[in-house]
Order: sequence, then structure tokens, then C-alpha cells
Amino acid sequence: MGAQNTCSGTIAVDIMGGDKGPEEILRGICLALKNDPSLEGIVAVGADDVLDRFLAGEGKAYDGRLSVLKTSQVVDMNDKAVDAVKKKRDSSMMQAIDLVKSGNARAVLSCGNTGALMAGGTIKLRPLAGVERPAIATVIPCKGGHYVLLDSGANPDPDPEHLVHNAILGSNYAEWGLEVENPRVGLLTIGTEEGKGNERTIATHALLKQLDGVINYRGLIEGFQVYGGEVDVVVADGFVGNILLKTSESLYKFLIEEIKAEVASSSWMRKLGALMMKGVFVDLKKRLSPEQYGGAPFLGLKGNVLKSHGSSNRFAIASAIRIGVDLARRDMIGHTHDDIEQANKILELS
Repeated sequence: MGAQNTCSGTIAVDIMGGDKGPEEILRGICLALKNDPSLEGIVAVGADDVLDRFLAGEGKAYDGRLSVLKTSQVVDMNDKAVDAVKKKRDSSMMQAIDLVKSGNARAVLSCGNTGALMAGGTIKLRPLAGVERPAIATVIPCKGGHYVLLDSGANPDPDPEHLVHNAILGSNYAEWGLEVENPRVGLLTIGTEEGKGNERTIATHALLKQLDGVINYRGLIEGFQVYGGEVDVVVADGFVGNILLKTSESLYKFLIEEIKAEVASSSWMRKLGALMMKGVFVDLKKRLSPEQYGGAPFLGLKGNVLKSHGSSNRFAIASAIRIGVDLARRDMIGHTHDDIEQANKILELS
């Protein structure tokens, strides 16, 4: 294990996995500490030379709230998940997870290899009792607010029971992580009529209808309703969910680029009108930007694990840290455990 200064903090952040380099993640850490004076502390986990430069520069301003854990290895994007856990025990990612396991941090955040982070979180922290497979939850803007999508990529071929657990996990994340009162849950399929969808969807729907009082299940939804603000949680398998997520992000970027191109090629009168609307465009861009909720939690584990995009900038990192702090403070895991236990009893699941 690498040399360490101290490891008593609220959030452990793996600084080595981002496309923009560890310096950008460290700037996100500084931004999070600046934005939330009540934040107990952050542990930056990574290579000696990077952390030494940071502590001698920007990090000085946060002495007492910022600690570091120096490691000798890095999990690469092409590392196989299980190999990363077994062969890179002194990597920044695995050591950050270990801080949560030991109780020295209350959540871990990484921009690195998704499979390795999921494997490390599952093996080291273990799934919640009654949950077989964790799920990745992503917050996406919609009419009037946002919705939680899960699974957005962890489990592309689940059983109906896994999707039932996803519904409970997503409902608890919406309630305790995002402060949505009595969140409405919908199951994504190809139509809202009874019997629509494949065998997995039909079987899941039948199970979810039995959980009145555990979750606020609103039934089947289709693509037309996803952005209409009709539900707070959208449940899908990881295959469909990942496609929906990436399509949504691609559409956001496309619309922003098209608006810019249209304004640039317009007449001076239209440019003047666009200038007068600048405030509206800025607010809209801010609300729709994926940076607003920069961390996707792995739900269903006994510890809080969050994954950010590899391309995350400092603002997305600060946002992800805020989410991790909120989940820990509100004890989402404890509430989720109670609901999973109740649902499994109702459905007679092991």
C-alpha cells in the first residue's frame, strides 16, 4: 500500500481515471469543498507526484478538510474487471473503495473503468441482503424536473426479479438522494396496454403490481412518456437503459450544436434576437447539461459507489461529490434495505 497522509474523510475520490487528467478532478474536489463549507472532508487517492504538486499549490487552501492517499498503481480502461481487483490492489480505484469498506470514507467516486469499479464495489463492499445484482442509476432532465433511469448499463440481461429490485433501488434513490416525495415508478416497454412487451417485461409488471405500499408503481410506460414528467423513475434492463442514456446525451449535444450553427449563419436581426434570448439559452443549457448530475451511483451495494463519465470536467466532479455526500447523510442504503426485505417477503423471493 502506498504512503499515506491521512484517510479520515467523507468522500474518497479516485483522481487517476479521467480523460482530462488528475488535475481536473482535483480542481473538482476544490470546487466541491468551496461550494459546501459543511462538507467534512475529501480523500484524494492517486499517484505521489500528482498529489505532491497539488498539495503544494491549490490544495493548500483546504488544509484540514483535504487528505490524500498515495498509491502505486492505476486501473486502465482496457483492464479486465476481475484482474483489476486481484492484480491492482494498490491502484487508486481499489484503495478508494477500501476506504469505504474500512469505514474511513462514506462514499467513493471514480471516472475510471466502469467494469472494474462495479467489480471492486461488488466484491469488496458486497450487495445488500436480498439484492443479487447492483444497478447503475442515471439522472436525466425531463419536463418539470428530472427522472432516474436504471439500469443504465450494469446488467443487460436481468431476470424479472432483478428489475423489481431496480424499481425499489431507483425509488429510494429518487426519494433519499434527490428528495422526491413518493416517487412515481414506471416500467419501460413498447406500449402501455396490458401484455405489451417481451416475456421479461410482462413478468416484471406482474410482480411490481403486487408492491403497492412499498413503491408508487404507475405501470407500463413507453418512449413517448419518458420526457413528459409522468414518472420519477424509469426502469429498464441495462441494454435498453444504456441505449436510452447515450441517445439522450447525444441528442442534447446535437441540439446545442445545431442552435449555435443556426445562430452563426443567420441574419443580423436573428442574431440580435438570439442575443436578447441569451439568458434563456444559458439557463436551458445549464438545466439540460449532463454535468448537473455528474455521478451515477451503483445502487444495491452496502456502500456508496459513484461513477462519473471519463470526460467529466471539474463541475461534473463537484456535482458527483455533492450527490455522494447527500446519499451518505440521508442513509439511503438503510432505507433501501428495509424496502428490499419487505418486497422479497411479499413476492416470496429468497
